[in-house]
Amino acid sequence: MSKSLSRCLERARGPRLAPAGAALAVAAALFLPTGAHALFGDDEARRAILDLRQRFEQAGEAQKAEQARTAEQFDQLRRSVLELNTQLELMRGEIARLRGRNEELAREIAELQRRQTDLAQGLDERIRQVEPQRTVVDGKEIVVRPDERRDYEAALDIFRKGDFQNAAAAFMSFQRRYPGSGYTESVLYWLGNAHYGRRDYKEALATFRQLVTAAPDHPRAPEAWLSIAMCQIELKDRPGARRTLEDLIKNYPQSEAAREARERLAALKQ
Repeated sequence: MSKSLSRCLERARGPRLAPAGAALAVAAALFLPTGAHALFGDDEARRAILDLRQRFEQAGEAQKAEQARTAEQFDQLRRSVLELNTQLELMRGEIARLRGRNEELAREIAELQRRQTDLAQGLDERIRQVEPQRTVVDGKEIVVRPDERRDYEAALDIFRKGDFQNAAAAFMSFQRRYPGSGYTESVLYWLGNAHYGRRDYKEALATFRQLVTAAPDHPRAPEAWLSIAMCQIELKDRPGARRTLEDLIKNYPQSEAAREARERLAALKQ
C-alpha cells in the first residue's frame, strides 16, 4: 500500500473525521487499486476522496429532500383526512337536522290533513243543516230545509203528547217562521186539531176551512171536511154539519172520511 493511501486511512481513523468522512475514506481505499501510488499522487487521491464525499453529501441531501417531501405529503394527506372527517361530521349533523325537519314537516302535514278533514266534515254538516231535502209527509213528497223539518216534527211531538195549547202555539210559530213551506197544509191540519183539542171550535173550524180551500186535493182534505162538520156539531150548527157531510161524501166518495161521514149523517137525521 502506498504512503499516500496509508495517510488517507490514518486520517479516516482519526478522531476528527465524521462517520461520513470515514466512509468516504474506506470507499476511497476500496476504489483505489493497490498500485494507485504509481498512477495518482496525493492531490489526485485527495480530489477523488472529495468527489466521493460530495457525491455522498448530494445523495444525503437528496434523501433529506425526499423525506421532507414525503413528510409534507403525509402532512397534507393527514390534513385532508381531518378536513374530510370534519366535513363528514358536518354532513351527519346536517342530515340529522334535515331528518328532524322532515319528521316535523310530516307531523305538520298530518295535522293539516286532519284539520282539513275536520273542516270538510264540518262543512258537510253545515251544508246538510241548510241544504233542502226531500221528504214525504201525509203521502205527499215535498222539499224542505232541515230546520223546517226539525221544527215541524217538534211541534207534532208536542201535539202527540196531548199538550194542545203549546202545540197550537208551536204550529202558529212555524207558520210565521216558514211562510210558503211544503209543510203548510199539514201544519193547518194539525193546528186545526190542536184548536179542537183545546175546545176552541171556532178557531178549529176556520183553520180546517183554510186547508180545504187552499188545497182541496191534499190527502188530509177529506179528514179536514169531517173535522169541519164535527166543529159545527159542537157549535150547535146541525144544518151546517149536515151540508158539510153531504159535500164530503159527494166530493170524496171513496175516502175513509166519507164512510164515517155517512154514519154521522145518518145519526144527524134521526
